[in-house]
Amino acid sequence: MQEFKRLLYNAQQGNVELLQAWKIIKPMLISGHKFILSVKPEKRSLDQNAKLHAMINDIAKQIEWAGTHRSLDTWKRLLTAAWFRAKGEYVEMLPAIDGHGFDIVFRHTSKLTKSECADLVEFIYAWGAEKGVQFTGGQDEIT
Repeated sequence: MQEFKRLLYNAQQGNVELLQAWKIIKPMLISGHKFILSVKPEKRSLDQNAKLHAMINDIAKQIEWAGTHRSLDTWKRLLTAAWFRAKGEYVEMLPAIDGHGFDIVFRHTSKLTKSECADLVEFIYAWGAEKGVQFTGGQDEIT
């Protein structure tokens, strides 16, 4: 049997999909097969990712941090770590494995759900507004 994956977007449609899945797996369970059931929130969209990167790029072009302009990747790490801390989510700072400095360890944005990514975008808008950032890219609302 191939993987059975479905996007559930409302209660009625979700019920139909779950009943369909049950019809498929019930006989197999009775005959001794085993399955893994996994239900998780939808991940961020490509549009959200594009908007996030456009906003961070605007910040990287306009704001200096610790005396210099930082790369998009550095700003992404700084902003994401700050957002996680603001949410009360654990961000670890560990001694670097090569013994030189420290590294910040947290979830990557590619693992964010749609609602988490929307929240991060709002956090970046607020932070950028405080710093006087003029956002030029990714202005369309993406949820």
